[in-house]
Amino acid sequence: MGTGSVNEEAFRRACSRFATGVAVATTCDAEGMPHGITVNSFTSVSLEPPLVLICIDYRSVALLHFREARAYGISVLSLAQKELSDRFAQRVEPRFDGVPWHAGLSGAPLLDGALAHFECEVGQVVEAGDHAVLIAEVVHASFADGDPLLYFASGYATLG
Repeated sequence: MGTGSVNEEAFRRACSRFATGVAVATTCDAEGMPHGITVNSFTSVSLEPPLVLICIDYRSVALLHFREARAYGISVLSLAQKELSDRFAQRVEPRFDGVPWHAGLSGAPLLDGALAHFECEVGQVVEAGDHAVLIAEVVHASFADGDPLLYFASGYATLG
């Protein structure tokens, strides 16, 4: 790679100026137990075929479950779901206790009340820096109206 010398804090603060939506990525382990993690590194990659990606830190305990899964779900959070964002961002399990969810067509857990759901079949995992990039094909998508939960400058934000 390059020989740049950007310091970590400057890089982190510059990245925080890119406003993103907030989503929770979810999957089930071999015993059918749901696992999830808050991600703001979710993006569409391709329309044909419909591909998306998420990035998960190597230090995340949830990463093992995503590596072993054939499918994962993405729930794009609404403004009213800030508590879910905070809950799934924590490093402690179990994150799903008391959380309303349903299994999608793929079996992936999807959070009730989300603005959008994506059900994804894992296509490839790319090792990049300190994160795993999971690229997947979207096999089902749905959406609802509402206000999004946004993240900007290391905090939650709203439209307007």
